[in-house]
Amino acid sequence: MKKIAKLLCVFAALALAMPAMAQFNLKKAINSAKKVGEAVTLTDEDMNNYVKEYITWMDTHNKVCEPDHPYTQRLNKLTEGLTSVNSTPLNFKVYWVVDVNAFACADGSVRVFAALMDIMSDEELLGVIGHEVGHVANKHSKKAFKTALLASALKDGVGATGGTAAALTDSQLGDLGEALTNAKFSQKQENEADDYGYDFLKDNGKNPWAMSMSFKRLKAIQEEQGIGKTSKINQLFSSHPDLDKRIQRMEKRAKDEGITPPAQK
Repeated sequence: MKKIAKLLCVFAALALAMPAMAQFNLKKAINSAKKVGEAVTLTDEDMNNYVKEYITWMDTHNKVCEPDHPYTQRLNKLTEGLTSVNSTPLNFKVYWVVDVNAFACADGSVRVFAALMDIMSDEELLGVIGHEVGHVANKHSKKAFKTALLASALKDGVGATGGTAAALTDSQLGDLGEALTNAKFSQKQENEADDYGYDFLKDNGKNPWAMSMSFKRLKAIQEEQGIGKTSKINQLFSSHPDLDKRIQRMEKRAKDEGITPPAQK
């Protein structure tokens, strides 16, 4: 599951500027999840149930913008036509939180944070969404969640009986949350997600220049805030490979295919 919570990228300045929003708390979310105990062997059905349970809890315990909220209306308009990935229906919601973040789950749930929407154009947001969906399509998110779950369950010599690990303690669940937050994808996985996101947007009638535009925006944020490559903001797209290379890759594809960049607003 991911990016399922890949990246808690908190912007202190934004947090101070928007006190009305809640603070997103991944560790609390994981600590409150139920039945996260089987770990040595996990079937596809097990994983699907965990993902469903996780996103249900997240939607319940984080402020979700109402259907008529301007954030929701903007996201719905932006994602019109993006209905599924690999036959899995997509559903989109906005979390009213101060974190600069977005994630997508293996069940097709895509969550965009309000603070991210505040600092990105529609095209830039599409690039974020395309990338996140790319990790889901390539099953990177599912593998990352399973790896984190197994590592947490087996840490400190947690015993297994009949192929199933003992129930996780609060501490172990906290470790799981931290592992998901700090999860990083390989260069190959990042490139696969970028390429899928590009094709996904293009095949659904969106301008794939959105991919490079989103990377450029993240780079600009880093430069504006004096943030180095090791900063948490970089976790939104990982730091591997670096943003410059990803911008170049996506722009080259679009230019080679003769696609015109969208007009800047």
